Formats: sequence, C-alpha cells, structure tokens
Amino acid sequence: MDSSKPQYSLRRVGHPFTKDYQVYFERNADKIAVSPFHDIPLHHDEARNVFNMVVEVPRWTNAKFEISRGKSMNPITQDTLDGNPRFTRSCFPYKGYIWNYGALPQTWEDPHYTDPDTDAKGDNDPIDACEIGRAIAKTGDVKQVKILGVLGLLDEGETDWKLIVIDVTDPLADKLHDISDVEKHLPGLLDATRDWFRIYMVPNGYPPNEYALEGKFMDKAYALKVVKECSEAWRRLVHGKVEKGGISLHNTTLSGTPGKLDPKDVGLPADENLSPAPVPQELEEWFYVDRERLEDDKKLVHGGDSLCITLDLA
Repeated sequence: MDSSKPQYSLRRVGHPFTKDYQVYFERNADKIAVSPFHDIPLHHDEARNVFNMVVEVPRWTNAKFEISRGKSMNPITQDTLDGNPRFTRSCFPYKGYIWNYGALPQTWEDPHYTDPDTDAKGDNDPIDACEIGRAIAKTGDVKQVKILGVLGLLDEGETDWKLIVIDVTDPLADKLHDISDVEKHLPGLLDATRDWFRIYMVPNGYPPNEYALEGKFMDKAYALKVVKECSEAWRRLVHGKVEKGGISLHNTTLSGTPGKLDPKDVGLPADENLSPAPVPQELEEWFYVDRERLEDDKKLVHGGDSLCITLDLA
C-alpha cells in the first residue's frame, strides 16, 4: 500500500472554530463515506506494527478538535466548554499542543472496565496519540505511525492513555524504536509532555491532572499491549456486545455489525472549506502556572505581561 498517496479526502462543513464545524471522511479508492472511528483500519501494516493515526489537533494550535462519538459517521468536530467551542489555553512555555495530537481508529477506552494498572475506568474515547515528528499536520490527516511508548493520565478520575508515536516517514523514525530512544534523541520532550498534560486544564479552573504508574512513560511493549486491549474493547463495542451509550456505531465497511450502513445511502455534504470564525481575544492569552505553588498549596498565578489572577483550586 502506497502511504505517500492520501487514502482519504475530507468534506468540511461550516466555519472552523464554531459549533457547526464538521469534518467528514471519504475513502479515495471508491469514494464512499467512512467513519474515522470505525472504518479506518487500526493497522496500516500489521506485520511491521505500523498504525493509522487520525490527526485532530495540529501542533502549535489550540482549537480542541476531536472525533465525535455521537454523530453519525463520527465526523471531527470542535469540543465545547461551557457551551462554547473549546480552545486549550497556552501555558508557559508552550504554545497550544506541542505535538500533532489525535487518535488511533478502531480503539476504545472502555468506561465499563477498570484497568488493574490504573485502578480507573476508561474515558469512553478512542485511544489518544501524540505524534512527535518534525512536520506540522492538518486536522483530518491520516498518518502512518509507529508506537514508541505510553503515558497513563488520570483525567477527572478516568484512564486516559497517551501514546507516544512518530510518523514512519519522519527523518528520525529510523532512530526511534522505543521510549528510551525518545529521551536519547529528543531530551526533554517526555518531561515537557508530562508537564503539559498535568497543567493544561488549570487555566480553566480545574485542578492539575494526576498520573497512573507514578507518571512513568511505559515502553513500546507495554504500549502495544494497551492498544491491543483497546482494539478488543472497540471490537466488542462495534459488534454490540457492550452498552454503547451515546456512541454512534454507523459505518460502511464492517459487515455483520449492527451499525453497518449501505454506502449508497450515506450522502456526504459538499466540501465547503470555509474561512475560520474569529477567535475571541481572551482565548489567545497565555498563562503562567507556578509549578512549585501548585505542589505546595494548589494555588496558581497566571496571566500575561501585567498579571493578574490567582486561582484557588482548593
């Protein structure tokens, strides 16, 4: 399979940065609509452990795009916070997301299952991936990646695995084979990743996140085991073996599943590719989180040049 040629095209509806924005996927080979959650295969090359990754949030950007669980065909939409399109605040010294951020298709972190290593249930989403290669991706890109390791985040008490992956075409890909290689060739990136996930919701008034496994990055073998478990959980979900809650199981390629649709009956909207809506100025601000005070008393100082606000999270 030639990974240099895009296998999927996008149908973008509405203005980015609004609640109406939706990104649908079409398979180029036969022009049928596909779900990025259910139809795009987990493996690009299973023998070589090369996986597909759907990019939701490009590096250095703040709009929190994600695969919609509930909408038919699972388009990418912008998450909301307090009823408004959600933007992840930039915390010093970072600007937006520090990797290309997305998810592996055909995986699911089961909210009915308590992981013995994290002592917490899954967060009900496809498993997240942080792609650390050099290129800046676009929302809706489907990258071919290899897995290097995983970090176990506890987000509001739920297991929220964060895979560390790299695009197989990246210049460093031939040197990175396991999580120890990341520290060797990109020293400081793993520490920054752990710090970023710990504080990223603090400017919104949330307490810092905690970690399973003492915040240790687990190696490739452990990460592959986690992906296998999430793949098996997804298979139970898509075959109707577990309660789906609000998840849409609509797909066009999985024969014998309750959500299978005839591709001829799935009409995708035309690609509009509209200009982004204006972003409120306050969403462009950066925040300083005092890590020492965060440890000591959960009180943080944040703001811009003139400073400003103390948040009491106790």
